[in-house]
Amino acid sequence: MAINLDSLSPSELQALIKSAEAQMESARKNHVREVRAKIDAVLAGAGLTLSDVFPTRGGKGAKGSKAAAVAPKYRNPENPAQTWSGRGKHPVWFNQALKKKGVTAESLLIAGASPKAALAKKAVKAARKVPAKKAAKK
Repeated sequence: MAINLDSLSPSELQALIKSAEAQMESARKNHVREVRAKIDAVLAGAGLTLSDVFPTRGGKGAKGSKAAAVAPKYRNPENPAQTWSGRGKHPVWFNQALKKKGVTAESLLIAGASPKAALAKKAVKAARKVPAKKAAKK
């Protein structure tokens, strides 16, 4: 069944596009369902689970590192789902929160998280900012 697109109005084309997108989404969901069923059958036949084949903890990470997952240390007060372990680059929400009046890194700590590491980082930064005293001339 061929459709002559030249004879369709813009509103008819828009409706056709929406219909095609809905059909594509449905076909994709069916495809995913079929692939999952095949994977489940292969795993069951081998006596394995998905976590046996693709471990999420304890193995090598995506980049090949052996680093273990670290518990979150800081939580975004505006969106509690956003957390940060305190390692690596500061997330955008963390930097934005620190710009607000009265908000400190310690105030963003999750209950039970140790503030010692945050205080140690501040001490290191403060020590770097203090210029070394030059030897006094005699």
